[in-house]
Amino acid sequence: MKRFKTISEFLQFRRLPRPEHPLISVFKVESVETSNLLNEPASWCCDFYCVALKRVASTQDVKLKYGQQTYDYDEGILSFVSPNQVLSLTVDPNAVQLKQSGWMLLIHPDFLWNTSLAKTIHHHDFWDYSVNEALFLSEKEEIQLVTILNTIQQECHSNLDTFSKRIIVSHLETLLNYADRFYHRQFITREKANHQLLEQLETWLNAYFDQDDLITKGLPAVGQIADALHVSPKYLSSLLKALTGQTAQQHIHQKLIEKAKEKLSTTDLTISEIAYELGFEHLQSFSKLFKTKTNQSPLAFRASFH
Repeated sequence: MKRFKTISEFLQFRRLPRPEHPLISVFKVESVETSNLLNEPASWCCDFYCVALKRVASTQDVKLKYGQQTYDYDEGILSFVSPNQVLSLTVDPNAVQLKQSGWMLLIHPDFLWNTSLAKTIHHHDFWDYSVNEALFLSEKEEIQLVTILNTIQQECHSNLDTFSKRIIVSHLETLLNYADRFYHRQFITREKANHQLLEQLETWLNAYFDQDDLITKGLPAVGQIADALHVSPKYLSSLLKALTGQTAQQHIHQKLIEKAKEKLSTTDLTISEIAYELGFEHLQSFSKLFKTKTNQSPLAFRASFH
């Protein structure tokens, strides 16, 4: 794996001119030397943020692997990589021609020092989509983002003054806010794929809570479910929140309460036995969660059936 500690080091590797500012760079993807790509794959890890708006086409498939998942890289997509994430590009060695277009924005964390964005940049969940779900842009959305990137590039190429950093950061905040909006739109519009994920989540939770050894395994963690569904924990929660109004953790609790209600209404197990079967070590924890979610104690809920 190749690690890039500075933006200048990365640009040199890609045979591009040194940045006019050492902590931020915006450039057209068309200017990147592509001959190196055909001799990779290589895994990269950078000490800076990377926002890429790219279109790639070749005579053979080009696949981007982000985390453990690959996806087609031949459409206009927006991707985000935060510092210390591993990115690898795998290209078919038989590809004769590789064409790229788009933009790339590199931002070192030090550039954001003492700005409002330094405190809020991690509020955007897409930085933590370690198994990436690409953001596919409509033509209108792409034009909006390209306009912002072009403005940032012009500002970087101008004579830097006391206002430059503030103006650039303002445009960066706008770009990230648009990305949040477009991701939310994608959660809604990619109906088939997203609802298949919901079905897989439902199936997984049912199978998990139907096991007999939950006291050993305990309650499922969001990360455990995300791994099983091949998405990142943050992406799973963001998708569920957009589609259902509930986070992944809330879905886990909802399924647990469903199973608890089923056992309370159809079996003669004691409350303690039900809590134990559902993976709780302590009855008090089960009773507290049940009452929080239903406004009834387990005992009161059972009594309503008799």
